Amino acid sequence: MDECLDHTALQGAETVMGVRYGEGERHQIAALMDEQLALTRALRAAQIGNGVPMACVFDPRLPDFVMPDVPDRVDLVPPDPGPLPADEADIAFAPLVRLAGWLADGSITSVALTRLYLGRIARFNPVLRCFAAVTEELALAEAATADARRANGDVPGPLLGIPYGLKDLFDTKGIVTGWGAEPYRDRMPERDAEIVTRLRAAGAVLLGKTSLGALARNDVWYGGRTNNPWNPDEGSSGSSAGSASATAAGLCGFSIGTETLGSIVSPSQRCGTTGLRPTFGRVPRTGGMVLCATLDKAGPICRGVDDTGLVLAAIHGPDGRDRSCIAAPLHVPADRDLAGLRLGVLSGTFDGASAVDRHALEVARGLGMAVTEATLPDLPYASLRHALMAEAAANFEELTFSGRDDMLAVQTNEAWPNTFRRARFLSAVDHVQLDKLRYLTMEALDALFREVDVLIGPATAGPMLVASNFTGHPCLHLRAGFEMRASRPPSGPGLPPGEGGPLHRVPSGISLWSGLFREDLLLGVGARLEAALGVAGERPNAFG
Repeated sequence: MDECLDHTALQGAETVMGVRYGEGERHQIAALMDEQLALTRALRAAQIGNGVPMACVFDPRLPDFVMPDVPDRVDLVPPDPGPLPADEADIAFAPLVRLAGWLADGSITSVALTRLYLGRIARFNPVLRCFAAVTEELALAEAATADARRANGDVPGPLLGIPYGLKDLFDTKGIVTGWGAEPYRDRMPERDAEIVTRLRAAGAVLLGKTSLGALARNDVWYGGRTNNPWNPDEGSSGSSAGSASATAAGLCGFSIGTETLGSIVSPSQRCGTTGLRPTFGRVPRTGGMVLCATLDKAGPICRGVDDTGLVLAAIHGPDGRDRSCIAAPLHVPADRDLAGLRLGVLSGTFDGASAVDRHALEVARGLGMAVTEATLPDLPYASLRHALMAEAAANFEELTFSGRDDMLAVQTNEAWPNTFRRARFLSAVDHVQLDKLRYLTMEALDALFREVDVLIGPATAGPMLVASNFTGHPCLHLRAGFEMRASRPPSGPGLPPGEGGPLHRVPSGISLWSGLFREDLLLGVGARLEAALGVAGERPNAFG
């Protein structure tokens, strides 16, 4: 290898990596670079695929962590749903707790409810593009099984007979699971994901696979762009694009989404759904596409806070095939007494906030909790995103090296193909430092949740979206009101307001965070806040 060329290449690499060496130091590096590159080529030749787990497992618990002393049970009982409405749309948009009541008292069968949702999917999916696959035959068979189970007294819980949509990155045996991405659109799994097995045991009915932005980013997939039911001229955000859109449009009883860095919260903000991102490790990801094994989380997207608790109760718990899973009690409370709880407001996060956000804060202040201002250390939280880039690029390096990344529809600077390529210029040494920064962030949020029980804030203001995803803390995002906005392009959290074009009345939400494995606090505070805000029941006119 030409030494002069080596030095030129090394000088260029120094610029990219943000370091500077002397001429003698470059000679020393060059002397061993052939060996280093040979080892790297050997690693890449091994073609380690998406399904191979990492040896290092992320655990959100610090050394002095104590598991919350809460009962491991569901105290919430679906209320009397009242008489079954004559209008099918009123049934379709009902929260899960009412659907469960009608199924329980015999007002409707699971088969009838499933046919209702299948009819709405056939009517509205061409507009929303929120289902990548509709499993009509399977759904009707599962609904018939659910009705038979109920008739025989086999009622495992409130999800029996409830039709749902599943984000299309979870495997379903014999049903295409295409991850929203052109290179995988014919991918046919040989077994079900663990979450599918658990929902089937609970008696839920699989309507089909909801769309996701390709490889869990934004709202554009090989079937087009998934749209927002409140304004079909804009995307539903992502990456749980179809799950939020279908739930908001009344095409299913509930749905399952995933979040790595905003993929439950962002489409819930856009579509006005209620999304619960559980504590990292609470829900197994076995049989799901791996974007970032140390960050990926699965959780429910629903039309109400209580619904998210009932779904989480059915899917949480350890699984031996997901080494990140943690056994932890889950309490779904019926008691809404918030006396003695401390509500935190992170300093500065409501500066310049929208009218909807400010109103949500004032309503929360009136719920009887002690409200206190909280702070976080000044750390470079946004730098943690580089860890996501590195993991994702490694999990999909086959696309980069084969050139199949060119098959993806979105090829902007911020899209996956360029992100994967750019990640090759991240430093492994910096990656270790990022892991240390992550630990400092864990300590920071641990200290925060020793001072407050629940934190409230706009979804994307301040560092919480990034910080809490990297620490694994749970988040509940719920509708808080409505605002007039121009159509927005497909993207993730932090999107600037749309410019030009007509204004549309669209929902806006507020986020709640709490300590590790304290979903019970989020559910209790969230249910009270939802009731006080009084906007959860409104539905998009074009689909109601």
